[in-house]
Amino acid sequence: MGFPNNEKLKDIRKGLSKVDPSLTLPSNATKAQVVKYKLCEKFVKYLIENKMTQAELSRRLDLDSARLNEIVKYKISLFTIDKLLELAERLDPNTRIDVA
Repeated sequence: MGFPNNEKLKDIRKGLSKVDPSLTLPSNATKAQVVKYKLCEKFVKYLIENKMTQAELSRRLDLDSARLNEIVKYKISLFTIDKLLELAERLDPNTRIDVA
């Protein structure tokens, strides 16, 4: 399998331009931001490890799919630690977060 040609790359770029990106932590993130980010990360890992769609997980959590999408895109400013922890505990009652 070779590198995609220019036409294929153009199509890929066009598709990616419509995608809402996942956010990253700022270099000066607060501890609260780090905790929220790590909690969001748990949802992404859960989706991957369980080969589950966001729609399936949102039904399992009884959560609007748009809200789950905000979580997996790491939009941490939209959530409190309490809410993210409550949702994470629905997936795994033994959820644990370590903050360095």
